[in-house]
Parts: sequence; structure tokens; C-alpha cells
Amino acid sequence: MAHLTQNPADKLRFVCLYPVYINNKKTLAEGRRIPTEKAVENPSCTEIRDVLTAAGMNVYMENKMHPREWNRDVQFRGRVRVQLKQEDGCLCQDKFSSRKDVMFYVAEMIPKLKTRTQKSGGGESSSQQGEGGKKSKKKKK
Repeated sequence: MAHLTQNPADKLRFVCLYPVYINNKKTLAEGRRIPTEKAVENPSCTEIRDVLTAAGMNVYMENKMHPREWNRDVQFRGRVRVQLKQEDGCLCQDKFSSRKDVMFYVAEMIPKLKTRTQKSGGGESSSQQGEGGKKSKKKKK
């Protein structure tokens, strides 16, 4: 078995985020970890990665499944690992002091992504205030 290091900058010590943690379609028993009203609809690993990379975090994706995820589709596959602490134990970014902070931030930012704002989602149009609405007006693919 691999020896776990105490070095917080080691990839093994990054915190894991599964899309199911912030999926408002899941129950707490199915693995959701934040309140439904703060969660997003069917987030993907790439969306989580994009949001955290844009925030300047050290992130990488793994092809893993959440143990409670019964759907084996590629859409539900994947896990994102995020570095919260540097080698000396200091936080990489002050606003992310815990896994929960990262989950709330990602859940807040995913609806503002260009890929989300371009889709004709009826419920999401009301949440496009501020910088989220401006971004989607560039060009559609």
C-alpha cells in the first residue's frame, strides 16, 4: 500500500470533490454534501475543474467513481482533486480553508459558466445577474 505523506502539497493529500457532492438532484443519502438550494443541477467534473482552475487553484482530474453513484455513464464519472494547502501548511487561498468552502464556491460559480448560460434553461435565467450574464453574450459555438 502506498505510504501517505504528511506533505500537504503531495497529490495524495489534495482534497477530493465528486460532482455528486454538489448535485441538487441527489439526496444526502446518495452523497450530496451541501444544502439543495445551494447545489447545482447535474454538475460535471470538467465544470468543477474549470471553475477551480479559473480561481487559480491547483487542480487535477481522476477517472474515479463515487461509491454511491449507481449510474455508470461517462457523464457521472470522475473526481477532481484540489490542493488546499501548500508544502509549509499554509492555505493556497484564504477563501478556501476547507473542502466545504470549495464545494460552496464551485456550486455558486457553475451556473455562471458560459456552457451553462448559453443553454436554454428556464430556471437558470433568473440567476444570471452581474458578470454571469455578460459572459454569455460573446459567441455561441
